[in-house]
Amino acid sequence: MNFVKVAQVSEIAAGSMKKVLVAGQEMLLANAEGKFYAIPSKCPHLGGDLSKGTLSGETVTCPRHGSKFNVRTGQAVGDATVVFLKIRPKDARSYPVKVEGSDILLGIE
Repeated sequence: MNFVKVAQVSEIAAGSMKKVLVAGQEMLLANAEGKFYAIPSKCPHLGGDLSKGTLSGETVTCPRHGSKFNVRTGQAVGDATVVFLKIRPKDARSYPVKVEGSDILLGIE
């Protein structure tokens, strides 16, 4: 696995997120309580931009239909709502993240 520098620690305050481009893929970097996590920025439900959603603890909520994902694991933890239907979204993939000095590195294959 190769680790690629994607941001500086100072760019993502605790409780915030940032969309970054890595190997042609938009990724969501989240700082959940001082730890950094990465999942695809595109919601697995209907492609909403998770970076425009909200982060609460380790849970990001998609702004499009309300799907919720754990940024640490990528696991879907809340259903999407379309009209009056509750739909269980697929899990998102999580990617390894490490911090070296002030650099945030994301692991890609």
